[in-house]
Amino acid sequence: MAAIALLIAAVPPAAMSSAERPSIDRLRVERLNAELLAGPTATQVLERRCAALGLADPPRVHAEVKRGTVVASASPARRRLKVGRLEMLGYRRVRLLCGDILLSEATNWFVPARLTPAMNAALDGGDTPFGRVVLPLSPRRVTLSTWMVKAGRVPPGGVVVRHRALVLDGTGRPLAEVVEHYQRVLLGDGAAAAR
Repeated sequence: MAAIALLIAAVPPAAMSSAERPSIDRLRVERLNAELLAGPTATQVLERRCAALGLADPPRVHAEVKRGTVVASASPARRRLKVGRLEMLGYRRVRLLCGDILLSEATNWFVPARLTPAMNAALDGGDTPFGRVVLPLSPRRVTLSTWMVKAGRVPPGGVVVRHRALVLDGTGRPLAEVVEHYQRVLLGDGAAAAR
């Protein structure tokens, strides 16, 4: 039995057939989803989880970032962010990590004109997660859609929860739209050891 557990831990979940992948505890997935939905920013929830699970010391989330800008577009994100066709949007694709452990991957379209110069500088040149940068604006999230893995097997890639959300400031003005893919390690079911 121990040899089977070692074999499962040694093979990445994406390389296993669906019958070989370890199963998911649905209650843990629902608990993670509820925490993410209740938190003002995903970054705060991820840092609490990182600390509770002992994933790194210190339990601080940082971002590996790919940046860009988006000009004219008729995308639904632009409409939801309430910006004109010519207003610049910031763009970041990030991998949020605690230590060297991947917690989530996200795509973020944001409105630089609604942030302070210091916030824009932090987003343009640093590895600080968006949620931590905008904390002085009293952010809150409005979830547009949620997907959770069903009870059963781990999907390839390890994503267990996916959110699309708007990030609003304290006055209700849209700051960003995010699409986030949360990893199984956040469930605290020993998946970190298998990565």
